[in-house]
Amino acid sequence: MTPTQLRAYVAVVRLGSVKQAAAELEVSESAVSLHVAQLRKEFGDKLFTKTAAGLAFTPGGLRLASRAAELLGLQDRTMLEVSAAKRGRRLLRVAASNLFAEFAAPGLIELFAKRAADLDVELSVRDPGTFESLLLTRAVDIAVGPRPLVVDDAITCRPVMNYRLVLVVGPDHPLAGVSASPGQLREQTWLLGPSAATDLGAVPALLRRLAVPDDRQQIFQSHAAALGEAKRGRGVAPALAFTVAPDVRDGQLNLVMGSHATVEAVWYSQVLTSPGPMSAAAELSRFSSTPRAIQAMMRGAGVSVGHFKPSVHVTLWS
Repeated sequence: MTPTQLRAYVAVVRLGSVKQAAAELEVSESAVSLHVAQLRKEFGDKLFTKTAAGLAFTPGGLRLASRAAELLGLQDRTMLEVSAAKRGRRLLRVAASNLFAEFAAPGLIELFAKRAADLDVELSVRDPGTFESLLLTRAVDIAVGPRPLVVDDAITCRPVMNYRLVLVVGPDHPLAGVSASPGQLREQTWLLGPSAATDLGAVPALLRRLAVPDDRQQIFQSHAAALGEAKRGRGVAPALAFTVAPDVRDGQLNLVMGSHATVEAVWYSQVLTSPGPMSAAAELSRFSSTPRAIQAMMRGAGVSVGHFKPSVHVTLWS
Protein backbone atom coordinates (compact mmCIF):
# COMPACT_ATOMS: atom_id res chain seq x y z
CA MET A 1 0.00 0.00 0.00
CA THR A 2 1.63 3.23 -1.17
CA PRO A 3 0.67 6.92 -0.87
CA THR A 4 0.20 7.02 -4.66
CA GLN A 5 -2.29 4.16 -4.51
CA LEU A 6 -4.16 5.77 -1.63
CA ARG A 7 -4.27 9.15 -3.36
CA ALA A 8 -5.74 7.55 -6.48
CA TYR A 9 -8.32 5.66 -4.44
CA VAL A 10 -9.37 8.73 -2.44
CA ALA A 11 -9.81 10.67 -5.69
CA VAL A 12 -12.06 7.93 -7.08
CA VAL A 13 -14.14 7.93 -3.89
CA ARG A 14 -14.47 11.70 -3.79
CA LEU A 15 -15.27 12.17 -7.48
CA GLY A 16 -17.19 8.93 -8.01
CA SER A 17 -15.38 8.19 -11.26
CA VAL A 18 -12.05 6.74 -12.39
CA LYS A 19 -12.10 9.10 -15.38
CA GLN A 20 -12.56 12.22 -13.25
CA ALA A 21 -9.97 11.01 -10.73
CA ALA A 22 -7.45 10.55 -13.53
CA ALA A 23 -8.15 14.03 -14.87
CA GLU A 24 -7.71 15.61 -11.42
CA LEU A 25 -4.49 13.70 -10.71
CA GLU A 26 -3.26 14.36 -14.28
CA VAL A 27 -2.55 10.68 -14.97
CA SER A 28 -4.10 8.11 -17.28
CA GLU A 29 -7.27 6.21 -16.41
CA SER A 30 -5.33 2.97 -16.67
CA ALA A 31 -2.89 4.22 -14.01
CA VAL A 32 -5.74 4.96 -11.59
CA SER A 33 -7.37 1.60 -12.35
CA LEU A 34 -4.04 -0.15 -11.73
CA HIS A 35 -3.64 1.52 -8.32
CA VAL A 36 -7.18 0.52 -7.34
CA ALA A 37 -6.61 -3.03 -8.56
CA GLN A 38 -3.45 -3.29 -6.46
CA LEU A 39 -5.37 -2.18 -3.38
CA ARG A 40 -8.13 -4.69 -4.12
CA LYS A 41 -5.58 -7.47 -4.41
CA GLU A 42 -3.74 -6.45 -1.25
CA PHE A 43 -6.90 -6.29 0.87
CA GLY A 44 -8.79 -9.09 -0.82
CA ASP A 45 -11.82 -6.80 -1.09
CA LYS A 46 -13.71 -5.44 -4.13
CA LEU A 47 -13.85 -2.05 -2.33
CA PHE A 48 -16.63 -0.79 -4.63
CA THR A 49 -18.84 -1.65 -7.61
CA LYS A 50 -20.36 0.57 -10.27
CA THR A 51 -24.09 1.35 -10.35
CA ALA A 52 -26.28 3.68 -12.37
CA ALA A 53 -26.15 6.24 -9.56
CA GLY A 54 -22.40 6.06 -8.98
CA LEU A 55 -20.22 3.82 -6.86
CA ALA A 56 -21.54 1.42 -4.21
CA PHE A 57 -18.88 0.73 -1.57
CA THR A 58 -18.29 -2.33 0.53
CA PRO A 59 -17.85 -1.73 4.28
CA GLY A 60 -14.12 -2.40 3.82
CA GLY A 61 -13.97 0.04 0.93
CA LEU A 62 -15.48 2.79 3.06
CA ARG A 63 -13.10 2.12 5.93
CA LEU A 64 -10.12 2.21 3.59
CA ALA A 65 -11.32 5.49 2.10
CA SER A 66 -11.68 7.05 5.53
CA ARG A 67 -8.28 5.89 6.76
CA ALA A 68 -6.56 6.85 3.50
CA ALA A 69 -8.00 10.34 3.71
CA GLU A 70 -6.73 10.66 7.28
CA LEU A 71 -3.21 9.69 6.26
CA LEU A 72 -3.12 11.91 3.19
CA GLY A 73 -4.81 14.79 4.98
CA LEU A 74 -2.34 14.91 7.86
CA GLN A 75 0.19 16.88 5.86
CA ASP A 76 -2.48 19.27 4.57
CA ARG A 77 -3.88 19.85 8.05
CA THR A 78 -0.42 20.52 9.46
CA MET A 79 0.25 23.07 6.75
CA LEU A 80 -3.09 24.76 7.43
CA GLU A 81 -2.43 24.97 11.17
CA VAL A 82 1.04 26.41 10.74
CA SER A 83 -0.17 28.85 8.08
CA ALA A 84 -3.14 29.95 10.21
CA ALA A 85 -0.92 30.55 13.24
CA LYS A 86 1.47 32.60 11.14
CA ARG A 87 -1.38 34.79 9.89
CA GLY A 88 -2.81 35.29 13.38
CA ARG A 89 -5.89 33.16 12.69
CA ARG A 90 -7.57 30.44 14.75
CA LEU A 91 -8.35 27.00 13.36
CA LEU A 92 -11.37 25.06 14.66
CA ARG A 93 -11.33 21.37 13.70
CA VAL A 94 -14.76 19.76 13.58
CA ALA A 95 -15.32 16.01 13.27
CA ALA A 96 -18.79 14.86 12.25
CA SER A 97 -20.67 11.66 11.53
CA ASN A 98 -21.56 11.01 7.89
CA LEU A 99 -25.26 11.79 8.20
CA PHE A 100 -24.70 15.03 10.12
CA ALA A 101 -21.87 16.13 7.82
CA GLU A 102 -23.82 15.58 4.62
CA PHE A 103 -27.06 17.29 5.59
CA ALA A 104 -26.69 19.50 8.67
CA ALA A 105 -23.06 20.54 9.24
CA PRO A 106 -22.62 22.86 6.22
CA GLY A 107 -25.44 25.20 7.23
CA LEU A 108 -24.32 25.24 10.85
CA ILE A 109 -20.65 25.87 10.14
CA GLU A 110 -21.30 28.48 7.48
CA LEU A 111 -23.44 30.44 9.93
CA PHE A 112 -21.00 30.01 12.84
CA ALA A 113 -17.92 30.96 10.81
CA LYS A 114 -19.48 34.32 9.96
CA ARG A 115 -19.43 35.24 13.65
CA ALA A 116 -15.63 35.55 13.87
CA ALA A 117 -13.45 37.16 11.22
CA ASP A 118 -10.28 35.43 12.47
CA LEU A 119 -11.69 31.87 12.50
CA ASP A 120 -11.07 29.07 10.01
CA VAL A 121 -13.30 26.00 10.44
CA GLU A 122 -12.24 22.61 9.13
CA LEU A 123 -14.85 19.85 8.79
CA SER A 124 -13.81 16.21 8.48
CA VAL A 125 -16.08 13.15 8.42
CA ARG A 126 -15.14 10.50 10.99
CA ASP A 127 -16.48 7.29 12.43
CA PRO A 128 -18.40 8.25 15.61
CA GLY A 129 -16.64 5.39 17.39
CA THR A 130 -13.37 7.33 17.09
CA PHE A 131 -14.69 10.64 18.49
CA GLU A 132 -13.40 10.06 22.01
CA SER A 133 -9.84 9.24 20.94
CA LEU A 134 -9.79 12.13 18.45
CA LEU A 135 -10.79 14.56 21.21
CA LEU A 136 -8.51 13.15 23.88
CA THR A 137 -5.51 13.21 21.51
CA ARG A 138 -6.56 16.71 20.38
CA ALA A 139 -6.73 15.62 16.76
CA VAL A 140 -10.03 17.54 16.59
CA ASP A 141 -11.59 20.24 18.78
CA ILE A 142 -15.26 19.23 18.62
CA ALA A 143 -17.19 16.19 17.39
CA VAL A 144 -20.87 16.07 16.40
CA GLY A 145 -22.91 12.93 15.83
CA PRO A 146 -24.64 10.18 17.80
CA ARG A 147 -24.19 9.99 21.55
CA PRO A 148 -21.44 7.58 22.63
CA LEU A 149 -22.35 4.57 24.74
CA VAL A 150 -20.07 5.87 27.52
CA VAL A 151 -18.93 9.48 27.93
CA ASP A 152 -15.41 10.03 29.26
CA ASP A 153 -15.17 12.29 32.32
CA ALA A 154 -12.86 14.62 30.40
CA ILE A 155 -15.51 15.23 27.71
CA THR A 156 -18.64 17.38 27.83
CA CYS A 157 -21.50 15.92 25.80
CA ARG A 158 -24.63 17.97 25.05
CA PRO A 159 -27.63 17.52 22.71
CA VAL A 160 -27.61 19.52 19.50
CA MET A 161 -30.73 18.62 17.54
CA ASN A 162 -33.57 16.10 17.52
CA TYR A 163 -34.29 14.52 14.16
CA ARG A 164 -36.52 11.85 12.66
CA LEU A 165 -35.31 9.07 10.38
CA VAL A 166 -37.92 7.74 7.95
CA LEU A 167 -37.95 5.06 5.26
CA VAL A 168 -38.71 6.14 1.70
CA VAL A 169 -39.31 4.33 -1.59
CA GLY A 170 -40.11 5.26 -5.16
CA PRO A 171 -43.77 5.97 -6.06
CA ASP A 172 -44.19 2.60 -7.80
CA HIS A 173 -42.56 0.50 -5.06
CA PRO A 174 -44.83 -2.14 -3.41
CA LEU A 175 -44.25 -0.57 0.02
CA ALA A 176 -45.20 2.98 -1.02
CA GLY A 177 -47.68 4.23 1.58
CA VAL A 178 -47.90 0.77 3.16
CA SER A 179 -47.57 -0.01 6.87
CA ALA A 180 -44.73 -2.53 6.58
CA SER A 181 -43.92 -5.28 9.06
CA PRO A 182 -40.34 -6.07 10.14
CA GLY A 183 -40.45 -9.19 7.97
CA GLN A 184 -41.46 -7.21 4.90
CA LEU A 185 -38.71 -4.68 5.53
CA ARG A 186 -36.06 -7.38 5.95
CA GLU A 187 -36.92 -8.73 2.51
CA GLN A 188 -36.25 -5.41 0.75
CA THR A 189 -33.09 -4.14 -0.88
CA TRP A 190 -31.74 -1.44 1.42
CA LEU A 191 -30.09 1.56 -0.23
CA LEU A 192 -27.73 3.09 2.30
CA GLY A 193 -25.27 5.93 2.72
CA PRO A 194 -21.86 5.65 4.43
CA SER A 195 -23.36 5.92 7.92
CA ALA A 196 -24.52 2.30 7.59
CA ALA A 197 -20.90 1.13 7.78
CA THR A 198 -20.42 2.46 11.32
CA ASP A 199 -21.55 0.98 14.65
CA LEU A 200 -23.10 4.11 16.21
CA GLY A 201 -26.01 6.12 14.90
CA ALA A 202 -29.67 5.87 13.93
CA VAL A 203 -29.11 4.04 10.64
CA PRO A 204 -27.00 1.12 11.95
CA ALA A 205 -29.31 0.91 14.99
CA LEU A 206 -32.31 0.56 12.67
CA LEU A 207 -30.59 -2.13 10.62
CA ARG A 208 -29.78 -4.08 13.77
CA ARG A 209 -33.28 -3.66 15.18
CA LEU A 210 -34.86 -5.05 12.01
CA ALA A 211 -32.10 -7.67 11.56
CA VAL A 212 -31.60 -6.68 7.92
CA PRO A 213 -29.29 -9.28 6.29
CA ASP A 214 -25.94 -8.05 4.96
CA ASP A 215 -26.77 -9.29 1.47
CA ARG A 216 -29.80 -6.98 1.43
CA GLN A 217 -27.65 -3.89 2.07
CA GLN A 218 -26.12 -1.73 -0.66
CA ILE A 219 -23.87 1.12 0.51
CA PHE A 220 -23.28 4.19 -1.66
CA GLN A 221 -20.71 6.96 -1.41
CA SER A 222 -23.36 9.40 -0.16
CA HIS A 223 -26.85 9.30 1.27
CA ALA A 224 -28.01 11.45 -1.65
CA ALA A 225 -26.87 8.77 -4.10
CA ALA A 226 -28.84 6.15 -2.16
CA LEU A 227 -31.95 8.35 -2.31
CA GLY A 228 -31.46 8.70 -6.05
CA GLU A 229 -31.66 4.92 -6.37
CA ALA A 230 -34.77 4.87 -4.18
CA LYS A 231 -36.50 7.32 -6.54
CA ARG A 232 -35.89 4.79 -9.32
CA GLY A 233 -37.70 2.12 -7.33
CA ARG A 234 -34.57 0.10 -6.57
CA GLY A 235 -35.30 -0.39 -2.87
CA VAL A 236 -35.84 1.18 0.55
CA ALA A 237 -33.71 4.10 1.80
CA PRO A 238 -33.48 5.60 5.31
CA ALA A 239 -33.59 9.39 5.16
CA LEU A 240 -33.84 12.47 7.36
CA ALA A 241 -37.48 13.54 7.37
CA PHE A 242 -36.70 17.23 6.86
CA THR A 243 -34.48 16.57 3.83
CA VAL A 244 -36.93 14.38 1.90
CA ALA A 245 -40.09 16.35 2.69
CA PRO A 246 -39.99 18.24 -0.66
CA ASP A 247 -39.56 14.99 -2.64
CA VAL A 248 -42.43 13.39 -0.74
CA ARG A 249 -44.66 16.40 -1.47
CA ASP A 250 -43.70 16.27 -5.17
CA GLY A 251 -44.39 12.53 -5.38
CA GLN A 252 -40.82 11.57 -6.25
CA LEU A 253 -40.61 9.58 -3.02
CA ASN A 254 -43.19 7.90 -0.81
CA LEU A 255 -43.01 7.17 2.90
CA VAL A 256 -43.12 3.64 4.21
CA MET A 257 -45.66 3.74 7.02
CA GLY A 258 -45.69 2.11 10.43
CA SER A 259 -43.77 2.35 13.68
CA HIS A 260 -41.01 0.08 12.36
CA ALA A 261 -40.23 2.58 9.58
CA THR A 262 -39.51 5.59 11.81
CA VAL A 263 -36.73 6.38 14.27
CA GLU A 264 -36.47 9.38 16.60
CA ALA A 265 -32.86 10.29 17.32
CA VAL A 266 -30.59 13.08 18.57
CA TRP A 267 -27.25 14.49 17.45
CA TYR A 268 -24.82 15.44 20.23
CA SER A 269 -21.73 17.61 20.39
CA GLN A 270 -18.64 16.55 22.33
CA VAL A 271 -15.80 18.81 23.47
CA LEU A 272 -13.02 18.51 26.02
CA THR A 273 -14.11 19.90 29.38
CA SER A 274 -12.07 23.02 30.15
CA PRO A 275 -12.31 25.25 33.24
CA GLY A 276 -10.76 28.24 31.47
CA PRO A 277 -12.27 30.82 29.08
CA MET A 278 -14.78 29.48 26.55
CA SER A 279 -12.98 28.07 23.52
CA ALA A 280 -14.24 28.25 19.92
CA ALA A 281 -15.18 24.57 20.21
CA ALA A 282 -17.22 25.16 23.37
CA GLU A 283 -18.86 28.18 21.75
CA LEU A 284 -19.85 26.09 18.69
CA SER A 285 -21.21 23.39 21.01
CA ARG A 286 -23.37 25.97 22.78
CA PHE A 287 -24.40 27.76 19.59
CA SER A 288 -25.37 24.58 17.71
CA SER A 289 -28.47 23.98 19.86
CA THR A 290 -29.90 27.49 19.42
CA PRO A 291 -33.03 28.01 17.25
CA ARG A 292 -31.05 30.00 14.69
CA ALA A 293 -28.47 27.22 14.29
CA ILE A 294 -31.14 24.51 14.04
CA GLN A 295 -32.90 26.51 11.34
CA ALA A 296 -29.63 26.68 9.38
CA MET A 297 -29.08 22.93 9.73
CA MET A 298 -32.60 22.13 8.54
CA ARG A 299 -32.36 24.04 5.27
CA GLY A 300 -31.19 20.77 3.78
CA ALA A 301 -28.86 19.82 0.96
CA GLY A 302 -29.15 23.16 -0.80
CA VAL A 303 -26.91 24.71 1.83
CA SER A 304 -24.16 22.20 1.18
CA VAL A 305 -23.68 22.42 -2.57
CA GLY A 306 -20.77 24.85 -2.44
CA HIS A 307 -19.06 23.38 0.57
CA PHE A 308 -19.67 19.70 1.27
CA LYS A 309 -17.39 17.11 -0.29
CA PRO A 310 -18.01 13.35 -0.26
CA SER A 311 -17.64 11.54 2.97
CA VAL A 312 -13.89 11.17 3.34
CA HIS A 313 -12.91 14.71 2.42
CA VAL A 314 -12.01 17.76 4.49
CA THR A 315 -13.78 21.04 3.96
CA LEU A 316 -12.53 24.42 5.18
CA TRP A 317 -14.59 27.54 5.93
CA SER A 318 -12.94 30.92 6.42
